[in-house]
Formats: sequence, C-alpha cells, structure tokens
Amino acid sequence: MTKIKLGTRGSELALTQSKWVAREMEAHNEGLSVEIVIIKTRGDRDQNSALNKFAGKGIFTKEIEDALLAGEIDLAVHSLKDLPTTLPPGLELADPPKREDPRDLLVSKVPVAELPEGALVGTGSARRREQLRLIRPDLTFDEIRGNVATRVKKWRDGMYDATVLACAGVARLGQEAAGLNPGESYPLDYSECLPAPGQGILGLEIREGDEATRNLLSNIKCEETTACCEAERAFLAELDGGCHIPAGARATIQGDTLTIEGFLATEIDGKFRGQRASRQGPVDQASQLGREVARELRERG
Repeated sequence: MTKIKLGTRGSELALTQSKWVAREMEAHNEGLSVEIVIIKTRGDRDQNSALNKFAGKGIFTKEIEDALLAGEIDLAVHSLKDLPTTLPPGLELADPPKREDPRDLLVSKVPVAELPEGALVGTGSARRREQLRLIRPDLTFDEIRGNVATRVKKWRDGMYDATVLACAGVARLGQEAAGLNPGESYPLDYSECLPAPGQGILGLEIREGDEATRNLLSNIKCEETTACCEAERAFLAELDGGCHIPAGARATIQGDTLTIEGFLATEIDGKFRGQRASRQGPVDQASQLGREVARELRERG
C-alpha cells in the first residue's frame, strides 16, 4: 500500500475540500491511502485582525508550505485564490480538478438592487467592496472574519444587512452546513462582480519534481481549469497582487479560444475608480492573455 500525507487548514470548508481530494485520489489509485494533516496558519490563529492588516502574502498558506518543504506532508490543498502567485523555491502546482462555480454570493434577504439605502455589507475584500460600490454607491462596508457558517451567523444575528461569500464554498459545504436557508442568498452576475483570480479552483501544491505525487493526481485534473488558472494567475502576478488588492478576473474557454476579463480599482485623489478590460486568444497563450489584460488596466490607472 502507498501512503501519502495531505496538509490542509482546519476549517470545515478546507477539510471538506481536502477530504474530497483524498477520496478521489484513493478511488483512482488502487492501494493508495491518504492521511489528512491539519496545519494552523497565521490567518487561522488571528481571527480578529482585518485581513489587510497582515504583513506580506500567504497568511493562509505559509505554514502549510513550510511543512511541505520539510517533507512532513506530500501534498497541500488550498483554495487557489488564497495562494500567492509566486511560490516558495522548491514548490510547484499540480494541475487542478474541475472548477466549482466561481461567482460571488450575496447573503441577504433581498438581491443587491433591493438592499435598503445605506445598507451595511460585511466583507474584508477590497475587490468585492469596490465592485459593489459601482452598482450601489450608497452601500457601507465593514470588516468581517470567520468561516462560512460564522459569517452567515453574524449576518443572521443582525450585525450586517448582507455579507458576501464564494458560491464555490457554499456549494462544497452544502446549504445546511453553511447555515443558509432557501431565499437567503443571491449569486452576483459577472457583470456586477468579477471573482478573485482562481476563485472556485483547488490549488494542489507539491514539491518541485515530485512526479510520483503528480501522477497520483493526474486522474482528477481538468485541462480547461488548468488553462483558466494560468490566465487568471498571470493577470494577478502582473499586478504583483495578492488577495488584498481590488482586482478580479475570470477566464472562460470556447473551443480553442480563451477569453479573460479583468477588473482593477485604482485610487485617484482619495477615490477608487474601477475599470474592466478583456482579451481573446488561443488557449495555449493563456498566461500572455492574462498579463496583457493586467497591463492595460494598470496603464489606464
């Protein structure tokens, strides 16, 4: 029997994602046993500070990557949107499985257009905040921390008029585990809010050159998701950004053509101005297309 160790954060969503990967790997590799190892990250230890107050990148990934480099685990499973575009030397990404719904999800009694004047939205994401301001300039915003169910409970307890989650997280957990009832959530259209680069994609991180682990993952990879991932992460890398900058991107594929649309909000005279740009081209130019969109937005700003 072959045994490997999979490292993950300890939140319910992280464990749900990691258990899915473990089950799929075991189902596609006879005689494989995957042990899940929970690792607490800096972002997990500090549940009170606003995300933009943390110095550096990788607040939800560094400790897991350290364990991977040290050989304490063989594979790390992340939400790809949390993973910095520059990985530590010695680590690389394996091809991801099929993407879950990348849209953002408004948790509210009513859609965004029907929120009361001056409604308070709980979100720590500059990307979500600046895009929602474009369609509802009257909205107010406050930081919110915690896992999916905790954020839903804070909204239900009346601390906020609405909050915003990732559709993918709720889909993977299920409505009941997320604490949501029917009629309490509304997916945001891409025209309203472009997702974070990589949102809905699982980041499968391995040691550089570890072909044995890469081969164990090969049966669950999705080539279309891989190309979209390359385009969106190239977009973010060109902006030299992490999860704190007000930037979003979404890549899609039709036949041999990849389309990527990006959003960036830039601050001018104390006010943010949001703009979009897009590119189309061959799938094998995914990274180049992502970088071109980022450069256009940066030059405009």
